[in-house]
Amino acid sequence: MEGTGFRLREPMKPFRTLARARTPGGADLTLHAHDSHYYLRVNRQPLMGTNASESEKVLAQLACDRLPGQPGVRVLIGGLGFGFTLRRVLELTGRDTIVQVAELLPEVVVWNREFLGAVNGLLLDDLRVQIFVEDVFQLIARAPASHYDAILLDVDNGPVAMVQEGNERLYQARGLAAITRALKPGGRATFWSASRDQAFATRLVKAGFAVDVVSAKAYEQAKRSKHTIFVADRRS
Repeated sequence: MEGTGFRLREPMKPFRTLARARTPGGADLTLHAHDSHYYLRVNRQPLMGTNASESEKVLAQLACDRLPGQPGVRVLIGGLGFGFTLRRVLELTGRDTIVQVAELLPEVVVWNREFLGAVNGLLLDDLRVQIFVEDVFQLIARAPASHYDAILLDVDNGPVAMVQEGNERLYQARGLAAITRALKPGGRATFWSASRDQAFATRLVKAGFAVDVVSAKAYEQAKRSKHTIFVADRRS
């Protein structure tokens, strides 16, 4: 009927729970799908979504902006998430690059393969990619000296507001010393953070890094920057 002034609402698409896991710290981790996007929640609180991946891409862009054209690049990513950082690193580096990804939760790796192939899950089988199901701190600690050209850390919520107990050591003096040792002279580490943290920037300087603090949007069309990327260059 025409001229009634009414429009039928399209039925709301359901918010589906695809998978659930328990973290080592006892938190409830869940994967959800809604309206073509995917979301991770911890204890029902939003952790990340495929609709807000811009800052993860910026993390990779800032880490790798000096690497294109360099042969034999070695990169370490702490935290797989939905694979947006991994994708951008692969786009920015050469065919002989080795990208190691450390993900603490085996379920996140499984979910990327099982549910997220159309997002970035297929990249896990790229010949340049090595997946390690373990704490990224352990991978950094046992790396040879001056091994990596770049280290990217998207672990927890950054230097503050930890979800997983033990992650804070990455952002303290011991972790920063290990990162410094594992990086090549002039190598770069980038750290994703949910907020600015001047105390962390100060610790980076004390650890021997030249530091820049960059604001990043959660999604490309956002009017303001919500997240922070700490860019730390190892002094030669």
